Amino acid sequence: MKTIQMKKSGLLFLTALIWGVAFTAQSAGMEYVGPLTFSACRFLLGGTVLLPFVAKSKKEETKQQRKTLLLGGICCGGALCTASLFQQYGMLYTTVGKAGFITALYIVIVPLLGMFAGKRVLPNVWAGVVLAAVGIYFLCMTEGLYPGRGDLLVFICAMCFSVHILVIDYFVSRADGVKLACLQFFFSGIVCTAGAFLLEQPLWSDIAACAVPILYSGVLSCGVAYTFQILGQKDMNPAIASLILSLESVVCVLAGWILLGEVLTPRQILGCVLVFSAVVLAQIPFAGNRA
Repeated sequence: MKTIQMKKSGLLFLTALIWGVAFTAQSAGMEYVGPLTFSACRFLLGGTVLLPFVAKSKKEETKQQRKTLLLGGICCGGALCTASLFQQYGMLYTTVGKAGFITALYIVIVPLLGMFAGKRVLPNVWAGVVLAAVGIYFLCMTEGLYPGRGDLLVFICAMCFSVHILVIDYFVSRADGVKLACLQFFFSGIVCTAGAFLLEQPLWSDIAACAVPILYSGVLSCGVAYTFQILGQKDMNPAIASLILSLESVVCVLAGWILLGEVLTPRQILGCVLVFSAVVLAQIPFAGNRA
């Protein structure tokens, strides 16, 4: 594997690691505030964290590059905001296991959508996608997959996350990655803030009560992880990127085992092995692979 691809894969793995641990923070935050209020706080905080890094940038940009950056921030932010909200609302009506499995279906959706955008998907990547889908099923599903309202909402979330990955793939080679991340957070945060005041009743006391989940989700899950996603996806096949990001499901289960003392069943161990194997398989350097 090329050194540059190993570095990018490392950034995407760190992204999956942070997201996997962050799931408990997101769940905890929902006990105090609504989905829109929580999302508004985490996105605005994530954008604020990146402002010092944006200010340090000395790179001169043309008027056309600034327009591209603004358009990218709006498109990426729109996809991210939509996906996150569908996930948050969907989790109110479905189980964690089903939500985890359905969300992770973006590993199948990304290469399918990518084909329409002219992205080539090699046989080893397809094999990895199928293997990972089976692994995540064993990892997350402990009950029957009977579709309900929450499951439909989470499936729409998976579609939106797939679009988010492909939109990032388009803009990351045309705009500064950190600035792109910062703009997507502020766009998402502004939209969620408007929605929160229209549909919820955000109170400072409730926000303060869930300060720790918001800080983790805003600083690490948004400010750090989503920025790593953008930087790691540059010149990386989006189908392979989605497979590495799917390790979030594995990390979530392992975090429950290490931090909460939850027992790993043989079924879950098998799922972990299959997902890890899928990620490795998809990155084996076959002829014609692009970084």
